[in-house]
Amino acid sequence: MSSNDIIVSLDIGTSKVRAIIGEVVNGAINIIGVGSADSQGIRKGAIVDIDQTVQSIRSAVDHAERMVGVQISEVYVGISGNHIALQSSHGVVAVSNEDREIGDDDIERVIQAAKVIPLAPEREIIGVVPNQYVVDGTDQIHDPRSMIGVRLEVEATIVTGTKTAIHNLLRVVEKSGLKVAGLILMSLAAGHLALSKDEKAVGTVLVDIGAGATTIAIFNENNLVATSTLPIGGEFITNDIAYGLRTQADIAEKIKLKFGCAIVEHAAPDQVFKVNRIGSNVDKEFSQVDLANIIEPRVQEIFHLILLEVQRLGFTDLPGGYVLSGGTVSLPGVLNIAQVELASSVRIAVPEFIGVRDPAFTSGVGIIQYASKYLRHSKQSSGVKKLVTTKKASSGQEQKPSAMERFKNWLSEFI
Repeated sequence: MSSNDIIVSLDIGTSKVRAIIGEVVNGAINIIGVGSADSQGIRKGAIVDIDQTVQSIRSAVDHAERMVGVQISEVYVGISGNHIALQSSHGVVAVSNEDREIGDDDIERVIQAAKVIPLAPEREIIGVVPNQYVVDGTDQIHDPRSMIGVRLEVEATIVTGTKTAIHNLLRVVEKSGLKVAGLILMSLAAGHLALSKDEKAVGTVLVDIGAGATTIAIFNENNLVATSTLPIGGEFITNDIAYGLRTQADIAEKIKLKFGCAIVEHAAPDQVFKVNRIGSNVDKEFSQVDLANIIEPRVQEIFHLILLEVQRLGFTDLPGGYVLSGGTVSLPGVLNIAQVELASSVRIAVPEFIGVRDPAFTSGVGIIQYASKYLRHSKQSSGVKKLVTTKKASSGQEQKPSAMERFKNWLSEFI
């Protein structure tokens, strides 16, 4: 593994913290380690307890380290939430080389020019996503390197977030003994993995239904054009079950995972289970039909709210339909309800990698693939830099000073 890139993603969710280790071999990604831990200190996708979140991160990272036998020192961290905002920007520079050949320095300068935008004092730039480059009036250019020109422009989307949310996220990762190699917008990374080029071109809604929040990302004309977060998710289904069966939340979660079905008609009346109820020493028996009667209305409500939010964002009939990800969509019957409530084509995105073939891993694997793409393409303007992973007991290799200086300069944008 020493001759290959090792990329580690960290997905800090409401119910789980997941650390995924990917190895990039000749451009191909192999998932070689996965660590997961119950998430503590997170409510509706936001950090509410620093110390508990740190413990969850350490537990997930330790799990991944033991699986592979490496010591993780740096991670790419996914960021999401209702504080995220997108803003269009335009940057223009003159090509600096005497022979007018566009190089990496020119691309870096035009990206920096695009960052010069008015921002509220409480907001910070997370990243810049180039939508297209323009060379002397010729547009629709995705990689202008080595082209000849005098004037270089970029049409970009600036991703911003609140300083409080960004710095709290950086703080919990650093307190866990890790360095942040980069912050990556999770909906952007998930879209990179889950959506085809055609889906992003014609217009598609990517919906990530987590435990505490649902993230909606709309892609159109190959770009991320809108994003929103709803404070509702699988945790609400669990709470409904706990209330309906009069039991504890952790018991309700286990029942949901083992016996849950989102459609009453598909539930089996002979599938029965016993529940330890609050305030009683006697277990009571319920059927899967009883459970489905609790789950179905909440799932219908979630997709109804998703549809209303997409319409509020100004999109009514996107040809690509909806693509679902997140742990909640694994519940039997969710896809059927989504197709009815959204009145559109709907599919579930599942990463095609051994060990992570579950919708819950879409964002985490997407972060690795997104980082890998920019690593292989001479570190384009997304700000993703090469990862340093310290091997246990042997490696001793150090990063080159020039690369370290570039990393420090990039990270200074967030601190």
